[in-house]
Amino acid sequence: MLLNVDNITIMPDDSDKTITKNVTFSMEEEEVHALIGPNGSGKSSIAYAIMGLKAYLPAQGKIIFKGKDITYASITERAKMGITLAWQEPVRFEGITIAEYLEIVAKNREESAKVLKLVNLDANKYLDRKCDNTLSGGERKRVEIAAAVAMNPKLLMLDEPDAGLDIIAYGELSSMLKKIKEETGASILIITHREETGGIADYASLMWDGQVIASGEFKEIMERYCLMARGEKKCMIEPCPKISFKARKQSV
Repeated sequence: MLLNVDNITIMPDDSDKTITKNVTFSMEEEEVHALIGPNGSGKSSIAYAIMGLKAYLPAQGKIIFKGKDITYASITERAKMGITLAWQEPVRFEGITIAEYLEIVAKNREESAKVLKLVNLDANKYLDRKCDNTLSGGERKRVEIAAAVAMNPKLLMLDEPDAGLDIIAYGELSSMLKKIKEETGASILIITHREETGGIADYASLMWDGQVIASGEFKEIMERYCLMARGEKKCMIEPCPKISFKARKQSV
């Protein structure tokens, strides 16, 4: 077992309202797992809790990584253990080159070139470019993922990796993530509300109103997502399952 999120409840210090409640799911080594659900369901909050952000430390429950309780470990400790997160909105570093940005975590220029190749960016064209607004949303997203990969993660968390993409087709995103998994051996946790992004996953967990309500193979969880959405179109690759009114009533 690589990761076990056990009964996690997140509650802001200044509120009695929970962000997530009793969230439980697990991941094995080299597994790709999608945490899927509508916006506002608490998916990103769980990723932040796994990463160790102070505002998202659990009020209840445990996070176990490779057999060790890391519930209240620092971000630095978790990073040293191989946990990393690519943010939904990439961090902006104005005034430095992509090479300088990547070499904050990469060993050298050669290593930086290698991780850029994994995200389908030509190192000869990009290493000396500035990290500024001349980069498109898709380019910035790729650079952010490359930086996360350069940390040699055991667990790579991608928060809405398709957010703001303007040059990455979903098929290309899927092949890129497969290549990262094959080259690094990392387990990948994808935070998403889209079938196209989560389709690479081996397994998935469905979050709804701050809780994980189902875990299993991705296709099964996607069908459950459609059911919970009461027929709202969620599937883009394959048709949504046909859901009768009776089936909808039974799912509530």
